[in-house]
Parts: sequence; C-alpha cells; structure tokens
Amino acid sequence: MFTKILNILYPKFCFNCGKEGTYLCQDCQSTMAILDTHKICKTANLKDLYWALPYQGNLIKNLIRKFKYEPFIKELAIPLTSLIINHFQLIEKSFADFSNFILIPVPLEKRKIKWRGFNQAEEIGKELAKLLKIPLVSDCLIKTKETLPQVKFKKEKRKENLKEAFSIKNKKQVSGRKILLIDDVYTTGSTMEESAHVLKDAGATEIIGVVVARG
Repeated sequence: MFTKILNILYPKFCFNCGKEGTYLCQDCQSTMAILDTHKICKTANLKDLYWALPYQGNLIKNLIRKFKYEPFIKELAIPLTSLIINHFQLIEKSFADFSNFILIPVPLEKRKIKWRGFNQAEEIGKELAKLLKIPLVSDCLIKTKETLPQVKFKKEKRKENLKEAFSIKNKKQVSGRKILLIDDVYTTGSTMEESAHVLKDAGATEIIGVVVARG
C-alpha cells in the first residue's frame, strides 16, 4: 500500500521516452543491444565474465549515471538487473549453473556509501540474488582504503590506485566457495580484478564476474 501511495505521489517515468510507470519501459528496453551470445572471458583472477550489453549508447549511460550519481535513484537497480536476467535468458544454452554460488558485491568505502546512500553493486546483487535464489554476502569483502575515482586514471594507474584497497572481513564466508562477483560496469577491469584477487587469496575456488555493461 505504501509503495502504491508513493507511486501516485511521485510517479516514475521512463528516462528514454517519458512513459509513466517505470524508469525503463519494455518498449525502450527492447531497443537496447542486449547480447544474445556469450564467449568465455577468462582473466588473471576471473574464470569468466558476463555482461548484458556494451557500455555504449545514451540510454544505458544515462541509466547508470542516474543510479550512481545525483539524483541517486536507488530503484534503478531493478531495471538494470532485468538487463542481466534478459541476457541470461538469451544465452540459456551457454548459461552456467549458479545454484552453488554466493553473490558478493564489489564494495565501496564508507565515505562514498554515506554520500550516495547505498552501494550500487550491492543493490544489483540484492535483485540478482532474489531471481537466482542464491545468497548475497555483502559484509565479507570490504574496502579499507579510500581511492581516487578510477575515471581519472589510465589502466596501469588504476591498478596502482586500487592496490591493497580491499580486504576480507571473514575468510570462512568465502573459503571453498564459488562466487559471483557483482558490479555495475566493467571498463579496464582493475576494480573487479583486485577484488577477485583478494577473494582468491581468501580461499575462493571459482570467481565469475557479472556486470550490467562493459566498456
């Protein structure tokens, strides 16, 4: 009832076409270049990486910017997660079995969470956990060092910026586990690689990255 009242007082409008009811209507979502194929993308610390669509085009960029930056629309986690699920449905034959996995979001430092009010990776993880019916563990991988925004640096400098920025609070939560590592965008991969490296050192047996978009 409370949600219905909020929707009446503060109706949602599609960011692309202005249609009332949702921040991303079905018609506009159908125009997005959601990938219908998957090729294994193995990196130094990830067994694979899934992304729903390229980080190109005004619509996906607009959605993610409004999610991560002012006005910080937390509810955008729902349509952004739906893009991931749509991708999984389109690649059903090559879709891995995640039933024995846990989800872990790439963490933010406390200052940034206070500024934004939430961790965007965790919000996507919450929605994904409901749909995949697997646990979300959001208090294990933590960011212990404040870093400068990654957009300020090129690839090699990004690695230096993130060095020793993450740690594991409770190794028992990840030791011997398979992990889906969740974030919003994968650009150079430095943030996800450093996070995955820390998880591997803590005993994780397999780490697969999942993001909305890849740059």
